[in-house]
Amino acid sequence: MGFKCGIVGLPNVGKSTLFNALTRTAAAQAQNYPFCTIEPNVGEVAVPDPRLYQISDVAKSKEIVPTRLTFVDIAGLVRGASKGEGLGNQFLAHIREVDAIAFVLRCFEDSDITHVEGRIDPIADAEIIDTELMLADLESLERRAQALEKRAKGGEKEARETYALMQQVLVVLREGKPARAAQIEDDERRAFRALNLLTSKPVLYVCNVDEASSATGNAFSDKVVAKAEEEGAGVILICAEIEAELAQLDEAEQSEYLETLGLAEPGLNRLIRAGYELLDLVTFFTSGPNESRAWTVRRNTKAPKAAAVIHTDFERGFIRAETIAVDDFLALGGEARAKEAGKMRAEGRDYTVKDGDIILFRFNV
Repeated sequence: MGFKCGIVGLPNVGKSTLFNALTRTAAAQAQNYPFCTIEPNVGEVAVPDPRLYQISDVAKSKEIVPTRLTFVDIAGLVRGASKGEGLGNQFLAHIREVDAIAFVLRCFEDSDITHVEGRIDPIADAEIIDTELMLADLESLERRAQALEKRAKGGEKEARETYALMQQVLVVLREGKPARAAQIEDDERRAFRALNLLTSKPVLYVCNVDEASSATGNAFSDKVVAKAEEEGAGVILICAEIEAELAQLDEAEQSEYLETLGLAEPGLNRLIRAGYELLDLVTFFTSGPNESRAWTVRRNTKAPKAAAVIHTDFERGFIRAETIAVDDFLALGGEARAKEAGKMRAEGRDYTVKDGDIILFRFNV
């Protein structure tokens, strides 16, 4: 199961610098686990999770395999992209293929780097991106609603329900708000996702700040943080220049450099984790002497569907999920002692997998 987070932004905001740092970091990590750069603008990175290494130490596993997240560097957007300006059509098509969007916003001044709009205003930049995506959604949805209207009026139940949902979202878009602002009922969410609207995707604001502001932010990033809080969106601070330098260093050199900057970890780690959280994902683990591995599923996934991420036979022949919470596994020193202490649970088909579960799936096919 692959999850993609698109990196978008206006030209010259540091978007590609960030992506290049991500892919260089991932390539360096590839000595320890599989990595691939699928295309020049697509790269898979490990999701940092100290629990996996702690589990491996207890289980004395020969191999460690982290879960991964795909980042897609999407061509720089310009005003008028919804009408085909710049690489508009290509830009919009690539966004449609991702599960979530990270808006990289320029929150630094540098006379040597020209801003495409001739000013530094991250809020205005975000509004340009959102406006272009909303205009594209509006045009797409109006066209589809018009094609569906006749069937809806003819009494087709599914067409009538989809048409009503489209009209609800169109009201929001015409008010100048993204589709994700629509009040969607739980029983409508599947149909809403099926509309595949650009502005329905969850958003993370990435404030690209200067080195001096990397730990505390600045006046530009403060405005973005306030906007994110108002919208209920995610937001992180990151300095693309620092990340580009860190990507060239070994682990010891990275730690020393970060200490001089007053930073606890690379910003890319926070970006990866934030992208993971943005997609509303959770991690479960499998562990044994051969391998400890992290697996990714969406929150609220039932045990058989989680089993299918490992192998479809696990879902087809699912019997039960023998589950230990990671804290119990680590505190008690492994599976055998956790089982003796009554901390291993036998869960059935209706069990919802929780973040940090260590699971052994029993199946028969």
